[in-house]
Amino acid sequence: MHEYLDLLAREAALVEFERPVVAARAAGAPAEKIEDLEQAKLRALRVRALLERRRRREEELSALYDTAGDLAGLRDVDAVLRAIVHRVRTLLGVDVSYLTLNDTELGDTYMRITDGSVAASFQQLRLPPGAGLGGLVALTGTPYATANYPTDPRFQHTTEIDKGVADEGLIAILGVPLRLGSAVIGVLFAANRAERPFAREEVALLSSLAAHAAVALDTARLLSETQTALAELSAANAVIQAHSESVERAADAHDRMTAVVLRGGGVDDVAADLVGVLAGALVVIDAQGRAVATAQTPGSSGEPPDPAVVELSEAVAASRSEGRSVRRDDLVIAAVVAGADNLGALLFRPDRPLTGADQRILERAAQVTALLLLFRRTVADAEAQVRGDLLDDLISRPVAEPDAARSRAARLGLDVDAPFVLVVAGDGLRQRALSWARTFAAGRHGLAVMLQGRLALLLPGDDPTGTARQVARELTRTLGQAVTAGGAGPARGAPAVAAAYREAGQCLDALLALGRAGSGAGAADLGYVGLLLGDGRDVGGFVRRVAGPVIEYDERRGTALVRTLEAYFDAGGGLAKAAEGLHVHVNTVTQRLDRVAQLLGADWHQPGRVLDLQLALRLHRLRGV
Repeated sequence: MHEYLDLLAREAALVEFERPVVAARAAGAPAEKIEDLEQAKLRALRVRALLERRRRREEELSALYDTAGDLAGLRDVDAVLRAIVHRVRTLLGVDVSYLTLNDTELGDTYMRITDGSVAASFQQLRLPPGAGLGGLVALTGTPYATANYPTDPRFQHTTEIDKGVADEGLIAILGVPLRLGSAVIGVLFAANRAERPFAREEVALLSSLAAHAAVALDTARLLSETQTALAELSAANAVIQAHSESVERAADAHDRMTAVVLRGGGVDDVAADLVGVLAGALVVIDAQGRAVATAQTPGSSGEPPDPAVVELSEAVAASRSEGRSVRRDDLVIAAVVAGADNLGALLFRPDRPLTGADQRILERAAQVTALLLLFRRTVADAEAQVRGDLLDDLISRPVAEPDAARSRAARLGLDVDAPFVLVVAGDGLRQRALSWARTFAAGRHGLAVMLQGRLALLLPGDDPTGTARQVARELTRTLGQAVTAGGAGPARGAPAVAAAYREAGQCLDALLALGRAGSGAGAADLGYVGLLLGDGRDVGGFVRRVAGPVIEYDERRGTALVRTLEAYFDAGGGLAKAAEGLHVHVNTVTQRLDRVAQLLGADWHQPGRVLDLQLALRLHRLRGV
């Protein structure tokens, strides 16, 4: 790609930038290489255009400064006017430039200075008030431009004017007034012998040069006020320089923020780029007033604003309603909005007073911040939808291919083979609750979905009770209404999700039936009460949860732990009586009960668990399993 660097270095013509691509095609280069060359060419052309714009800007500023220097050392007014008219022709790249002045005695306008003119009839033209483009500018004091003067019906054409224009061969003409105060004393023109439009920047530049020409004329006419005129010129130059600096800062800010968006940057990048253009300290807050990004210019004298101690609601509302930044004491505040959504605000403490252009840079940064936040929200919503779809599928459909479900979950950062709990919360909830659940679950590498007005959350962990209580507590605080949550688990594997969902839903039904709105509990906390009150009446789930390890042990080993427990309970907890009923030694009963303790936990014989265990064993026998 060095060919394009060489072309840029020697400021080659536009046509030369096509040669590397043409040469590559002629040489039969691969399509990939030709595509790379095309991309390199486009980047080189953009760099060339940028360099050309900056070169032109430097030329314009240099011309304005030179004109100011001419005026400062004014000796010959005609020489100054000729220099101005020549600069018009050079900077705007036109064929002819000229200046006319109003004749206060005859009441018309006459030609004073021309550059590039070849027709004597044109150089001697006089324009009646309102006649032609120049007469209309002189009469109204308003700039006018036409890409094709001979055919433009907006202007009053006269035989003499049209003849002079035709003799000169002019087609496109731009004229701006020379003003002294509210009075128009003449017109400054740029004209071309072929059709061309005139850009707004060209009108502004011609107006600036016209202002200098008017100053020169006024200085020559009023020698006694030379010092005053020079002071005004100095002020005008300061304004021009300040405006130029503002334009440069705006261009720099635009380039930086565009790059942030294109490379997929975030709010931190916008904040850093903004303080790189405007010196000061910045804090970006979200819709809740929390700081999400902070940046400060190295060596800045100010401290970053503290959102906690600044009264923001009124200022942000004002910025939002007015559609611009607002000043409050030493802060400039710009709301970050997207349509009707309030996304936050930028709080900026500048090191120096901001100009109007600087405030617009801050406002543009707020717009870019809104764009990035919306993009991030869209991505988050899409990801949340995908995560919710997975949980919906695991709950609603039998898992025919566990490996596929496991792979699908892994792509979302979830290991379904690790212990997880399932929490079902609320009843008749709305979208706001789902937004909270998605954020809560995503922060824990889990899943969330709304099913029939209830939230279902699959979360890694092994504490269904604690998780259900946390969900109920935080969701109640977020929505401002009591929200109940039931938990189930821990479970493992994709096929276990649907069963855990049903169990958590039954737990929620039981809590609501018990009047425990706003609380959270696990299915194991409710025991047989959950079985009695739950809508699903999941007898098998209750038996597995309470006595499953003992039943499974008997099935694997061919032991009699279940029968021993039944005999033990029938004997009222008497070991000898239980041994007599089983026709075994007391030590055998003791050993079997020790095994039960290993399977169910040392507290299996506590009253709260004994009742559940007796009921589970009775149901197990009745089901004939």
